[in-house]
Amino acid sequence: MAKRKRDVPVLFWVSAEELELIHQKMQQYGTENLSAYLRKMALDGYVVKLDLPELKELVSLMRRSSNNLNQLTRKVHETGRVYDADLEDISQRQEQLWEGVREILTQLSKLS
Repeated sequence: MAKRKRDVPVLFWVSAEELELIHQKMQQYGTENLSAYLRKMALDGYVVKLDLPELKELVSLMRRSSNNLNQLTRKVHETGRVYDADLEDISQRQEQLWEGVREILTQLSKLS
């Protein structure tokens, strides 16, 4: 009898819910062979861990911009005037937001 090509067993435990998810993903992939699917995912699959401090900064900037815009809206309703300095501040914050979005998209595009 010929020697097995794969002669090292790998064993791990999953819950019933995890097994159901694995079977669902196998159906999406179009296979019924659990060993082949798990081998393919272990060798060719990848895990994405996103740690983007830029995203946290972007969310913070969006909150500040939103607060400033709300304050400006109240001021305009009270006085009926818009000041150039306020518009310039909004414009600068919008540019900062777009720079942050572009940076994050650049980093995400490197994942593929």
